[in-house]
Amino acid sequence: MPTELHADLSMKSLLDQYPGARRALFSAFHIGGCQSCAYELEETLEKVCENHGIDVEAAIKCLTESQKHDASMLISPTKLKALLDKNEPFILLDTRTREEFEAITLPGAQLMTQELQTSLFAEKKKNHKVILIDHQGRSVLDHCAWFRGHGLTDTFGLDGGLDRYAQEADTSINRYRLEMD
Repeated sequence: MPTELHADLSMKSLLDQYPGARRALFSAFHIGGCQSCAYELEETLEKVCENHGIDVEAAIKCLTESQKHDASMLISPTKLKALLDKNEPFILLDTRTREEFEAITLPGAQLMTQELQTSLFAEKKKNHKVILIDHQGRSVLDHCAWFRGHGLTDTFGLDGGLDRYAQEADTSINRYRLEMD
């Protein structure tokens, strides 16, 4: 559970707790997306805002709204487990690498390939539920936004990825760690 947003929060802590924070700050204030607007992870949100001439309260408001929006695009591991147990109709797409997918995946999941993505975007069944999974939930919001932006508005990402699912919904699934994590 993320801590409350406040000006003294380090950027590292902010980014760890709020996965969409980097995207929200760059989109709204051009902070953190390139060399000219970079920051150090040890800096506080207040210091970063000060360095970029941004009102810290405006940044906190932006981050809060972004977090609410991001949360609306996520599905919890327990809710996904319930959908799988009920055999509810939906498309379960695994966005990890082929090697990760072949080693460990959820029943009924399909590996997201370029061909499958293109086919889904061409069909654009707006009422077709799509659930995306990755390893630890780090890129699923970007993928979810991409799908929604292409007309698949009933797309959700698995909060915390397959790793959190294995901890909270199905402990029989093996957890793993990537060397680059």
